[in-house]
Amino acid sequence: MNTIIYDARRVKALGRLQELAAYAGREEAFVESLWKELVADGDFMKEFVYYLDNHTFLDELKCEGYGLTDLYVWMLERYNLMQDYGKNGPDCDKEGLVLDTFHLMAEMRKNPEAYIKWLEGGFGMDKRL
Repeated sequence: MNTIIYDARRVKALGRLQELAAYAGREEAFVESLWKELVADGDFMKEFVYYLDNHTFLDELKCEGYGLTDLYVWMLERYNLMQDYGKNGPDCDKEGLVLDTFHLMAEMRKNPEAYIKWLEGGFGMDKRL
């Protein structure tokens, strides 16, 4: 007899990801892309589930010395510079920034050299990868 192991944590994590993405206005393609990265790496999934449970980053996963908190702060500072408000307005959605942070980490892990240059200002503020 075969045994089926059902991990409800992943099903719940996918549901929460979909909820956060809908709230933040992210499209289904974004959700699918991020979900594939999360499922493919247990440590990355652990970081995401920790965020869902605690609303903060575990920050154990690093890429070239950068953790999720580093990427989040970098993205928040970049947002503030681009908006030039001096304060975070209602259009600065923290949950959206968190999702973008996880997405940035996933992409950075695939091509760290290009992202390190971008993070360190090598491409300029108006350039994207």
